[in-house]
Amino acid sequence: MSSGTTSPSSAPSASSASPASSASSSAALSAPSDAGPARRGPDWRIKFGVLSLIWGFSFLFIKLGTDGFAPPYVSFGRMFFGTAVLLVALVVGRQRLPRTPRTWGHIAVAAFLLNTLPFTLFAYSELTISSTLAGICNATTPLWGMLLSLVALSEDRPTRRRFAGLGLGFVGVLTVLGAWQGSSGQDPAGTLMALVASASYAVGWIYVRRTLSGSGHSNLTLSSSQLLTGTVQLAVAAPLLAPLPHSLPVVPLLAVFALGALGTGLAFLLQFGLVAEVGPTTATLTTYFIPVVATAAGVALLGERLTWNTPVGALIVLAGAALTQSRPRKS
Repeated sequence: MSSGTTSPSSAPSASSASPASSASSSAALSAPSDAGPARRGPDWRIKFGVLSLIWGFSFLFIKLGTDGFAPPYVSFGRMFFGTAVLLVALVVGRQRLPRTPRTWGHIAVAAFLLNTLPFTLFAYSELTISSTLAGICNATTPLWGMLLSLVALSEDRPTRRRFAGLGLGFVGVLTVLGAWQGSSGQDPAGTLMALVASASYAVGWIYVRRTLSGSGHSNLTLSSSQLLTGTVQLAVAAPLLAPLPHSLPVVPLLAVFALGALGTGLAFLLQFGLVAEVGPTTATLTTYFIPVVATAAGVALLGERLTWNTPVGALIVLAGAALTQSRPRKS
């Protein structure tokens, strides 16, 4: 949520569904891997499957959360519960938060781009669009990343294949929206917010690579700091954007708790372990499973309508995203 929250890159994520995130989505903080001896645990395929399910269900949790709370409070709760999980892990691992004002300044910008803004935009978007469409929009983050990298990262040179992926992804988005029949009944404003959220992930990844990569802090430290900062940002902004909630309905509250504790906190820890075990390339393949899970969950549990162009367009988007992440083989 990614979804991340959500967007493939080269290091563990502080977003998702990337996934996811997102995204959320994908790999957010390009910092050194947490040091320590390798520990025996579940097979990496189990971690991979659980991570894909958690981030895929995040869009369903957002939808349920907005049934009882205004979008800014859904995002605030998401980050609050996610921060709690990571701070516990930080204490157990005997790690400390950064101390320099310069690092915290960069973390504040990263928190806004990778958490505060996209999380809130996705929550607002799901007031008017399906969780299925939101999950598919999240999968466009690699496309935005490739487009932005042409300007922001001179060493990341484009290839014909990656340009083709960008064009293919654009065609996929138009297919999902049913552009030939007036957006296929989807709300244009809500769809635009979801796409801007995905683009925000891409901008955030680039910012993090330029400012926090090689900072000497662990992924857990940076991610905890980032979510903590985002929680503070929304604690200030949420009351300005929407009235305080008058009640705490059970189902939306449980959805927000699951979104934060599982989809943000636990998902980060799972991804850190997955990247350490199988590397970032394999770990970020969860990006391509998130919209599949989001679509299945939305149709099966929320009764969302699915027309032929949605799955077909999603496959085209994922194919384009895969091409933008391809690299020429080294001899």
